[in-house]
Amino acid sequence: MKRFALLFLIAAVFIGCSDRDDNLEGVNIRIKNESNVIFDTVQVGSDEMIHENIGPDEYSGYLEYETAYSYAYINIMVGEESYVFQPIDFVGETPLENGFYTYGLSISEEGDVVLNFIVD
Repeated sequence: MKRFALLFLIAAVFIGCSDRDDNLEGVNIRIKNESNVIFDTVQVGSDEMIHENIGPDEYSGYLEYETAYSYAYINIMVGEESYVFQPIDFVGETPLENGFYTYGLSISEEGDVVLNFIVD
């Protein structure tokens, strides 16, 4: 009887474990601020997808997107300054699979947005 209980317990532990990207229904993207200034807001894609108050070397929370790519339209607000990364199109690009991703963002000396795409 003890062997049966132990076997049942071990089976329950293995069956109950799941990976964090099991059963996802979208693409989850967060922002890592790789610059030395505070990002007041970071818009990724549509107007509704806003990450807020991301300090240097900090991460935002994840936002779930229905469809996303390894790059996107990005608008970073730092005070009154706006920094934009504007893709031309996504022709030939493959949408990301459901999962967790990070857009590492910084601003160059010239004021260009630099995107570092990371699979989490």
